[in-house]
Amino acid sequence: MRDGDLPVWRSLLFVPVTNPRFVEGAARRGADAIILDLEDSVAASEKERARSLVPAAAAKVAAGGADVVVRINRPLRLAVRDIEAALGPGVRALLLPKTESAEHVRLLAEIVEEVEGERGMAAGSTRLIASVESAAALFLIAEIARAHPRLVAINVGAEDFALSAGMLPEAEALFMPKQLCVFAARAAGILPLGFVGTVADFRDQDGFRETIRRSRRLGFVGASVIHPSQVAILNEEFRPQGPELDHARRVVAAYEKALGEGVGAVTVDGKMIDVPVVARARELLEREAAIAAREGTRS
Repeated sequence: MRDGDLPVWRSLLFVPVTNPRFVEGAARRGADAIILDLEDSVAASEKERARSLVPAAAAKVAAGGADVVVRINRPLRLAVRDIEAALGPGVRALLLPKTESAEHVRLLAEIVEEVEGERGMAAGSTRLIASVESAAALFLIAEIARAHPRLVAINVGAEDFALSAGMLPEAEALFMPKQLCVFAARAAGILPLGFVGTVADFRDQDGFRETIRRSRRLGFVGASVIHPSQVAILNEEFRPQGPELDHARRVVAAYEKALGEGVGAVTVDGKMIDVPVVARARELLEREAAIAAREGTRS
C-alpha cells in the first residue's frame, strides 16, 4: 500500500468548466476535490474554449481547500491538447476517461512528464485517476491499476460500462465489476473510488446514503458525484463514525496491553481479537486522522 502518498478524497464533485455559475459556487460545496470537466459536459464545439478556462476556474474552485482534478477527453488528439491546457501548479490530478489498458495510462503519463518538464514543474506532481468504462477494459483492470506511479486512484464508470456491457446500471449488475475495481486498487496500493450504483438519480438522498454506506463496507473510500447535494453524504459516510472509532481504539489498546503482558489472545466485546482485526482497527484510526488533518487544513 502507498497510503502515505495517497490523497484524502471522500467526495469528488464534477463541475462543467464552461458553466460560470457552477464554477463560482463549487468552492462552497465542501468537496474534497473538484473535477473540472472537459469531456462529457462540454460540447465538441466548445472544447477549445473550455481549455482556455481551466487556469482561472482551477483557482476559483480551489478557494475552499479542495484539490483540483481535470477530466480530459479520450481521443488522443484531444487528450494532448487538454493536458497542455490543464497542467499547472493549481491542478492536482487528471482524470483519464475510458482507460483501455496499462499502455494507455503510460502513454498519457509520458505526455504529462514532458509538459511538466517544459514548464519547470516538479516531476511527478500531477497525479492520475483511471476510469475503466468498457467490458474489454474490465478484464485488464488489475494491470491498469498498476500501470504507473502517478496513478493514485481507479474507478469503474457505471453508465458507460453498463452501455458497453449491454446491461442497465443497476446495483445488482454492477456489483461484480465494482468489486473487481476494489480488488485491483487494493492490490496496487491505490484508492478504489466509486459506489455500487449510478450517479444519475440524485433526488433520492436517503437511498443514496444507504448506497454509500454499503459501498464503504465493500471497500470503497470515496466517490465522484454530479450534484452538490450529494457531497455532504459522501463526506459523512466515507468517514469513520464515533462508535466504530471507539471500538477500534479499544481493540488496539487491548491488543497492545496483551502483547506487553506476553498474552497471545485477547477479547474485546466478547470477540477474539487477532492480527487482521487489529490491523483493520489501526487503518481505521489512521484514516480518521488523515481526514481530520484535511478538515483542519481546510478550516
